[in-house]
Amino acid sequence: MKGQPEAGGTVVMFSTADWAAPCWTNKQHIARRLAERGYTVLYIETVGLRRPSINSLDLTRIIRRLRSGLKPPRRVGERLWVLSPLTLPLGQRHGFVRHFNAWILRTAIRLWLRRHGDGTPPLVWAYHPYMLEAISGLKRSALVYHCVDNIAAVPGVDATAFAQAEEALLARADAVFTTAPALQAHCARIAPHTTHYFPNVADLAHFAQARHAGAVPPELAAIAGPRLGFIGTLTDFKVDFALLEHVALARPDWHLVVIGDEREGQADPVLERMRRLDNVHMLGWRPYAVLPDYLRGLDVALLPLLLNDHTRAVFPMKFFEYLAAGCPVVATSLPALADFSSYCRLTDSAEAFMEGISNALTAPQVIPENDPVLMENNWDRRLDKMLAVLGPEAARAGLG
Repeated sequence: MKGQPEAGGTVVMFSTADWAAPCWTNKQHIARRLAERGYTVLYIETVGLRRPSINSLDLTRIIRRLRSGLKPPRRVGERLWVLSPLTLPLGQRHGFVRHFNAWILRTAIRLWLRRHGDGTPPLVWAYHPYMLEAISGLKRSALVYHCVDNIAAVPGVDATAFAQAEEALLARADAVFTTAPALQAHCARIAPHTTHYFPNVADLAHFAQARHAGAVPPELAAIAGPRLGFIGTLTDFKVDFALLEHVALARPDWHLVVIGDEREGQADPVLERMRRLDNVHMLGWRPYAVLPDYLRGLDVALLPLLLNDHTRAVFPMKFFEYLAAGCPVVATSLPALADFSSYCRLTDSAEAFMEGISNALTAPQVIPENDPVLMENNWDRRLDKMLAVLGPEAARAGLG
């Protein structure tokens, strides 16, 4: 496939994140930018990849989905609609559940295409494999699998059922985009000729605002320095809370600023202990629009991620966001960051992590805003490359 699809086509995107999720991921960024380029986009929220737990957050989400699932897709932009599918979150191994969910999705998609499509086969962009039945019989210009996580390693996900469905999607996809070397190797094993490695990137212009003169939020300005910051969802199978606690206890003169909420259904005991420390400041979630203001007030940005089956296949979006903001970065040794070791301090132990912070405080490593690695790793440049893979014929020829 050569060239780039012509704007003006239709995209049906199967996401693993709700549109209004507190922390945006690459799914929302890609959908919004496709719409800005003239594509008409149907963004389909997650169908539920794991069995729900019996907790207030999961039950609240199910009730909310039942209400929104009875409504037609809602318009959130000039060319962008969001569908909250009314699906049964009971596991993908059950044939009845799978067929019912596919029927619901297929019906909703066809109704939307009749009303908002341009008559040409849509580009199908999938972040998970539980959508193949839903597009059965649907003419499409191309099928993309955008593999951004090792979802099979997420707690609560049926790893066997997911692996089987993913193999089927990899065998049928016209293009596979991956965001980490481990995902690239995994997908290329099944689809060697269609798999392409494109790491996660940042909204360069947005986060570069942190470099320029401006106010620091009063709640952050009131915290003594030096300020070490982590921004992101506090997920117990991703973030090394014990490492953060170790840093806070070992250096009471350093102030740890944590921006983000715990994931649904989680109540981690280490975080509870950290909340009682004088030099730990749990600020909670803050809107995407104001994150540059908080980054402006940090001395060092942290990526304290665990090393496990899930994170070994992760390229953290925060990496380039931190760099774009002009923050020195100290991270645990994620495989995906190995190629960028000259742009941060990678560490493999608690002692090395603390030493990396000390070095970042005494000799900050600030990447220039026009550095080639930043100019290359932003959302617009990334989308250019992915669309170039698909080629102009992908937006027009019905591949069925």
